[in-house]
Amino acid sequence: MIAAPEIPSEFAYTQDTDTRFSSDTDFSEDPDGRSANSTKGKGGKKGKKAAGEKGKGGKGAGRINGHHQENGMENMMLFEVVKLGRSAMQSVVDDWIESYKHDRDVALLDLINFFIQCSGCKGVVSGEMFRNMQNSEIIRRMTEEFDEDSGDYPLTIAGPQWKKFKSSFCEFISVLVRQCQYSIIYDEYMMDTVISLLTGLSDSQVRAFRHTSTLAAMKLMTALVNVALNLSINMDNTQRQYEAERNKMVAKRANDRLELLLQKRKELQENQDEIENMMNAIFKGVFVHRYRDSIAEIRAICIEEIGVWMKLYSDAFLNDSYLKYVGWTMHDKQGEVRLKCLTALQGLYYSRELNARLELFTSRFKDRIVSMTLDKEYDVAVQAIKLLTLVLNSTDEVLTPEDCESVYHLVYSAHRPVAVAAGEFLFKKLFSQREPEEEGAPKRRGRQSPNANLIKTTVFFFLESELHEHAAYLVDSLWECGAELLKDWECMISLLLDDPLPGEEALTDRQETALIEIMLCTVRQAAECHPPVGRGTGKRVMTAKEKKTQLDDRTRMTELFAVALPPLLAKYAVDAEKVTNLLQLPQFFDLEIYTTGRLEKHLESLLRQIREIVEKHTDTEVLESCSKTYHALCNEEFTIFNRVDIARSQLLDELVDKFNRLLEDFLQEGEDADEDDAYQVLSTLKRITAFHNAHDLSGWDLFTSNFKLLNTGIENGDMPEQIVIHSLQCTHYVILWHLAKLSEGSSRKDDMVTLRKQMRAFCMMCQRYLTNVNTAVKEQAFTILCDLLLIFSHQMVSGGREHLEPLVYSPEDSLQSELLSFILNHVFIDQDDDTNSTDGQQDDEAVKIEALHKRRNLLAAYCKLIIYCVVEMKTGADIFKQYMRYYNDYGDIIKETMSKTRQIDKIQCAKTLILSLQQLFNEMLSELGHGFDRSSSAFCGIKELARRFSLTFGLDQVKTRDAIAMLHKDGIEFAFKEPSPQGEGGPPLNLAFLDILIFSADHMYLERFMTFQMALQREDCWLPLISYRNSLQAGGDDDTMSVMSGYSSRGSSIRSKKTKEKFALALESSSSEVWHQSMQTPVMMPSPHLTSTAMRDPKRGRDDSYMGTPQHHQTPMDYNRRGTGLMEDDEEPIVEDVMMSSEGRMDDLNEGMDFDTMDIDLPPSKNRRERSELKPDYFDPASIMDESVSSTYASLRSG
Repeated sequence: MIAAPEIPSEFAYTQDTDTRFSSDTDFSEDPDGRSANSTKGKGGKKGKKAAGEKGKGGKGAGRINGHHQENGMENMMLFEVVKLGRSAMQSVVDDWIESYKHDRDVALLDLINFFIQCSGCKGVVSGEMFRNMQNSEIIRRMTEEFDEDSGDYPLTIAGPQWKKFKSSFCEFISVLVRQCQYSIIYDEYMMDTVISLLTGLSDSQVRAFRHTSTLAAMKLMTALVNVALNLSINMDNTQRQYEAERNKMVAKRANDRLELLLQKRKELQENQDEIENMMNAIFKGVFVHRYRDSIAEIRAICIEEIGVWMKLYSDAFLNDSYLKYVGWTMHDKQGEVRLKCLTALQGLYYSRELNARLELFTSRFKDRIVSMTLDKEYDVAVQAIKLLTLVLNSTDEVLTPEDCESVYHLVYSAHRPVAVAAGEFLFKKLFSQREPEEEGAPKRRGRQSPNANLIKTTVFFFLESELHEHAAYLVDSLWECGAELLKDWECMISLLLDDPLPGEEALTDRQETALIEIMLCTVRQAAECHPPVGRGTGKRVMTAKEKKTQLDDRTRMTELFAVALPPLLAKYAVDAEKVTNLLQLPQFFDLEIYTTGRLEKHLESLLRQIREIVEKHTDTEVLESCSKTYHALCNEEFTIFNRVDIARSQLLDELVDKFNRLLEDFLQEGEDADEDDAYQVLSTLKRITAFHNAHDLSGWDLFTSNFKLLNTGIENGDMPEQIVIHSLQCTHYVILWHLAKLSEGSSRKDDMVTLRKQMRAFCMMCQRYLTNVNTAVKEQAFTILCDLLLIFSHQMVSGGREHLEPLVYSPEDSLQSELLSFILNHVFIDQDDDTNSTDGQQDDEAVKIEALHKRRNLLAAYCKLIIYCVVEMKTGADIFKQYMRYYNDYGDIIKETMSKTRQIDKIQCAKTLILSLQQLFNEMLSELGHGFDRSSSAFCGIKELARRFSLTFGLDQVKTRDAIAMLHKDGIEFAFKEPSPQGEGGPPLNLAFLDILIFSADHMYLERFMTFQMALQREDCWLPLISYRNSLQAGGDDDTMSVMSGYSSRGSSIRSKKTKEKFALALESSSSEVWHQSMQTPVMMPSPHLTSTAMRDPKRGRDDSYMGTPQHHQTPMDYNRRGTGLMEDDEEPIVEDVMMSSEGRMDDLNEGMDFDTMDIDLPPSKNRRERSELKPDYFDPASIMDESVSSTYASLRSG
């Protein structure tokens, strides 16, 4: 048994943990030191060929399928058969075993060449090389046979024919050991040679050799673990038989059977010792070094297999000496490796029998597992949560409340797999304890059901989480594991309507609000069968079973809530928040149930309740919910349409009549109108506006009355703010509904003329309100005006709507100027200058965020006008020049606007960008004067802005050539535009502007303005011109001028491909030198120390510490502390070593390059250009801004 990964002192394979199997390792001695007979060990390999090998070697070697052939087709058949994966693997292995029994040297040579060919090497080991050369020499010779033009090898090649190669390769090794487990693996020849070869190959600097041999060695180890497990079982059975026989009475005891069992146990023990020696050799020779390899795939293979060993043969491997490797590797830099650690541990924690052996490991690495729930790789985070769920199942004492809370909040994660895994954890922790139901007792329902307390627990959790706007996310997270609980709507209704039982505490008002919100979310989830907004992964095709479940749920919820909704509305009629949520329920009903279920009286009751709510409330959200409910119920497909339509029409008739009457009185009273009159007008106008959003009220002439109201407000200037805002919104709806009718193409010409007049008159009205003293009114007018200009722009005639061309409206210059002024005065302001916040809440963070969100919407509305060419593109200069100053607030919007304008017209975009720089330069001159210091913050800020502008043009200089040229043309003209007051000998006043243009090059146009005398000037005042010319010359030397940039760009992609191909094949010793040479440039950060992929002796002069640092959220652990089983080995701590490859900053600088192997780099002359092209844009807002901000451009503002 192997209780620890230590090699017995009598084991002849290796003695030191850092020693490798070399080709001269002597396998000719058995574990007891006795020399093997002449047919065993390496002596047989070094001797003459056996008779069976004659005729198979020789110099008559040919090539088949591009590979060397020395032993006929047999040399290729093994690799080809495994590659095709069509034949039964057992028959392939049986054929090889027959060949081995006939001539083991020839068969073993075939097996060696099989591993060489599986590595992608074209070379073939000949019989002479096999007999006379050491392993290191053979591997060096094979390294020279690699195809330098391709870095691919069978394990990495894509394509259908290689799709199953890895599985076939692994299956071959497994079947080979299984078929040889009774004799051949104990002959001290075959396994010794294979292990020696794989150990040597795994130490190669060639990635293909290292990757393939490590996979083979790990699968070989797994197969040996199965053999050892079988031997262990047989030994236990034999021991029991021996003990049973020995305990018999002397007369009945069979001594010959005792001797036979004793001999069998001895043979099994010897075999077990040999297998353990082999496993120790593989573990010490391969695993201990490759689990910290520079290649993530290799590290992942090692961790995956050690997990298999611990699960299969727990008696030998499930101890701290092996578990520590998994624990250390959980700090790996690559998510793929961390993921393998977690899946390996899941297999162990899943078994309750193994949990007792994991106590020390759990206590040591629990904090790391908990921290991995926040891993940047979502797959890793999901598996970490699932692992904690398994830990929770095994014992409740391990995880502290703080550990659980760190998982609880993940139910609100936007990534659905993470949220679902956290939901399962939460469900196991909080809801696993249910009250048992007595057999034969009637099923308790409603408030008395077992789910009542669980639903209350859900409400308590939701409230304690303090994320009250995310109930839909909580429900979605718990849906897969707790759908039965969440769909117990009868219990929820009972908790809301029924009186509490004796001794039961009633729900508070806050808890009732939370329960109603959760109930609404469960209804929506059951009816729509897709996750909430922001968590979906696209539309998924539902199965027949899911569709049936959806229909059944909709039927059941309609039957329940059609009856319960009216009393719920009656009970909570005065509570706006509760009513708003309850009124959304009918949107998910199956309205046919009202007729088929004879529930018309409940429909009448519902309509009465909605009417009463409309009359009681003036809250916008409540009124919009009522409007949407009427819209959902007014479906012409159902028989209830007429009944609902009549109720809706009666309500609207009363509202419009009341509004017209109140408005007429209000306008007549003028300044004498009191607050009650204004309130009545406002409340009625709110109701009409809310209904006009979802319903076509064209039958009532609302435009005339609203326009009259707005016009009076302009003339008098004392109209209440909210009345104006809602009147603007209502008039906007009138215009949009009129346009919707005309878009159908069935209207008269008079309607077109009427809409055109109304639209233009309303736009002029909104323009007049831009100068209103009230900020909220101005913002409403600006937003509506931008929407109308966009809707009625030239793009409205696209898509076969040419008949709408008379409606196209282009804003005049004065209107464009006013819109731009509004943006500059109301958006680009400091936070403290925003006077929109009231009640002394300027310091309140929530108020500031809301104000910023409002300003972002205003800016987005105007930027859409630029993008869709409604206003001139040059107006964007005043927006673009704010890019640096307001980068945190609006950087993403401005950058996206620049990107869109560049796609529309590169030349005009370039002219706009240079115009923005010129404006900033003139502003600086007016403030600092012409004698300003070029090191001043203002001037450096303009230069930085110009540099960031240049980054937006991308790397393809051929496509942007004309735009860049135009940018420089305008810039040079501006620099030489104002002559020097000193005469011809002095520098132009704007000459310093050339300093701003030193981010790109175009020297041809510069010569038109330069004189011979200017070229000879060397005074400080001429430095901008000197620097600009020098930058152009440097650009010409570096890039062979921009004319050749197209070839450079195409060449870079070719070089990138060549780089990836050569990385995988070169020797690591030369890579470090070339790497350091290529990276020592002023703009690059210092390169990290790159060393061998294997642990070596100090005398080799290689640095073993090639690992990076842990992730920022990981807490380094003291792995050097002694005294526990996890620390007793003398291996280096993986927390310092396993973070392979380079630092994160090097990953950024070398984006797009394949540094998986660290084996070789391109020469500096080839790489310098490519690396400079691939440097990322560190100013991309996507790297620091929430993705949600980009949704500003997703759609036009709706009503």
